[in-house]
Amino acid sequence: MSKYWTEDVMGCQKPIIAMCHLSALPGDPSYDKEGGMKKIIERARKDLLALQSGGVDAVMFSNEFSLPYLTKVQPVTIACMARIIGELMADIKIPFGVNALWDPIASLDLAVATGAKFVREVFTGVYAGDLGLWNTNCGAVVRHQHAIGAEHVRLLFNIVPESARYLAERGVVEIAKSTVFNARPDALCISGLTAGAETDIQILKNVKEAVPNTVVFVNTGVCLESVEEQLGIADGAVVGTTFKIDGVFEHEVDEGRVKAFMDKVKAFRKNL
Repeated sequence: MSKYWTEDVMGCQKPIIAMCHLSALPGDPSYDKEGGMKKIIERARKDLLALQSGGVDAVMFSNEFSLPYLTKVQPVTIACMARIIGELMADIKIPFGVNALWDPIASLDLAVATGAKFVREVFTGVYAGDLGLWNTNCGAVVRHQHAIGAEHVRLLFNIVPESARYLAERGVVEIAKSTVFNARPDALCISGLTAGAETDIQILKNVKEAVPNTVVFVNTGVCLESVEEQLGIADGAVVGTTFKIDGVFEHEVDEGRVKAFMDKVKAFRKNL
């Protein structure tokens, strides 16, 4: 048995989970009605294949361009995400997870429907931010997880939600400790302000020291220049924007950037 579940699920230490960002879906303000689902699926397949060919360890599908996000997603969103993943299933060669932003119950439903190994969500806490007041109910979510037979799905807790702040006067380290005690997360994700924003290295270090027996992922802003420093502390990373053409959030995945990044990661892992 490995020290962390990530090694069993993803086959390596310090895994890199790459984001496969889905284009705006039906019901989203930016949905391309002319291109339709066919265009979304073609883009997702192209990005998926580039990520896999570049050598990432796992992939996570998210409705990243469903801006502005909902804390309870519409049924059409989950239906479309399930169709996309279903159509890509023959092409998926590595472990995958899902993230229906920002709805943990919907994410678990999607995981069960598609066979995803993990989900990333905001499961605990109450926040104020761009989405307004953002409340959670972890107990209800975990009970739903068991009710639908999703006990095998690993839960990645984002305890520093993007574009929001914890409503109570609590530091991240305190939040990490109480979350681990109360909710038994499979992993904690530490983020910057938005997708692509660098995660504070000191906060990452403080959290890992506070919960040494829990998997801690650096969740945003990892790039070729910072990956060794970040992985020197974290147990893995979730990477999206840096894999895009020119490192721009809205662009398609650049296989060359993925390969250069993963070559550096694999060289780093040889010395672990």
